[in-house]
Amino acid sequence: MRALVTGAAGFVGQWLCEALVSRGWDVFGARLGDDVPAGRLGPRELGAIRWIDCDVTHAGAIAAALDASTPDVVFHLAGVAFVPDATADPAGTLEVNVVAAARLLSAIGARRRAGTLDPVVLVVGSGEQYGRHDATEQPLGERAEQRPLNPYAASKAAQEVIALAAHRATGVRAIVTRSFNHSGAGQADRFLIPALVRRVRELRTGSSKPGVLSMGTTSTVRDFLHVGDVIAAYIALVEKGAAGEAYNVASGTGVAVDAVARRVLALMGVDAKLEVDPALVRPVEVPMLVGDARKLRDTTGWAPRLSLDTIIDDVIRAAPL
Repeated sequence: MRALVTGAAGFVGQWLCEALVSRGWDVFGARLGDDVPAGRLGPRELGAIRWIDCDVTHAGAIAAALDASTPDVVFHLAGVAFVPDATADPAGTLEVNVVAAARLLSAIGARRRAGTLDPVVLVVGSGEQYGRHDATEQPLGERAEQRPLNPYAASKAAQEVIALAAHRATGVRAIVTRSFNHSGAGQADRFLIPALVRRVRELRTGSSKPGVLSMGTTSTVRDFLHVGDVIAAYIALVEKGAAGEAYNVASGTGVAVDAVARRVLALMGVDAKLEVDPALVRPVEVPMLVGDARKLRDTTGWAPRLSLDTIIDDVIRAAPL
């Protein structure tokens, strides 16, 4: 199988490329420029991947990447992934998350009509698309109303609409995900679990307020998956998923972020109290977000294997001393 992975140099992209290479896939990695940040990929994987410089906001670059790779499968991971970044630049986020996806799907549709290319296209969305729902509605299935509360969530909801419309209009074999929180080794430390690990490490070294772990809102509840389980779901979906369908990628279990913080402290052997830092509190927050992945399980047989402790352990071991 031949795959084109957009956003291949990113956190999830590197994990996915590693998994595909290990399975014997022919992998083309689309990245911006020549840089691949230190992460999951070792020298073997870096050498096995055929890298393509591709700015997904440029239609010509997308077309060139498709023609160079002629993929059986496209994993579309490229995009703005950090909610505060999206909030700071909504227009730029729409350009990257929505317009780029539209250009990719249009280019694939044109090649499909010409009979030159007909890949399965996995378009990665977010559980954030659901927005705020009562605790009594959780975990949320795919039929739950989407109520995006920030530019990131709105862009992912719009991306999904574009992808499913492309399938209905042109037959492009698009599958979309609504992926809930995931973490693991290599994730940037501005995301929750790596940020907590960094702050606890700073407590150890005395470079932060002694005995206090600062964080944002402590009461929010999230559904956490290990990135390894997430990329396993993505591969299962391109192999067994139905085109034109949306699938939650979730554990089905909600964990309050203060409980996550206490688990990080325990696993790192540090005693500290939690303290809310107003600077870390998002202006608009979804109190609870837990997904129901029965549709994904029933379709592919996928199930998460790795625990929250495994996620945290992996981040701790990967974090710089």
